[in-house]
Amino acid sequence: MNAALSDSTIDTVFSDEGAVRDLVNRSYCNGAYNALDTVAMAKGFHPDFAIVSAGVGVGTLERYTIEEWIAAIDKRKAAPGFDIATAKRQCYLNSVDVTGNVANVKMEVRKDGVRIYTDYLFLLRFADGWKIVSKIYQDHQ
Repeated sequence: MNAALSDSTIDTVFSDEGAVRDLVNRSYCNGAYNALDTVAMAKGFHPDFAIVSAGVGVGTLERYTIEEWIAAIDKRKAAPGFDIATAKRQCYLNSVDVTGNVANVKMEVRKDGVRIYTDYLFLLRFADGWKIVSKIYQDHQ
C-alpha cells in the first residue's frame, strides 16, 4: 500500500524537477545548440559524460565524450563564415522524472519544426548540484 506524500516531499520533488529543467535548458539546449555556450556545457555536464550509441559491430557501443563534443562545437564556431543561426534548435522537454538523487529527461529536438532527435538524458545530483552524466538518443533524420 502506498502512503500519501507529505507537502514537504511534494515541494522537494517540484523543486528538483525545476532545477533539472533549468539545467537542461541552460547547459544542453542553449549550451549544445542555440547559444553554443560551451562554458555552460562544461558547468552542467559531468566531466565523465558521454553520448552512448550502438556501434557498427554486433553488440558494441560507441562513446562520444563531453570533451569531444565541446571541441567540435568550438571548431564549428571558429570556422570561417559560421552563422550561429544554423545551430538553432527547438527543445521540448516531454518528461522529467526525479527519484532522490537520480533524474531522467525525455525530450525532442527539432529544427525548423521537424523532429531530428529524441533524447534521453540521465542526471545525478552531486554535492555541487545536478549534472548530466549520459545521453542516448534516436536519430530521426
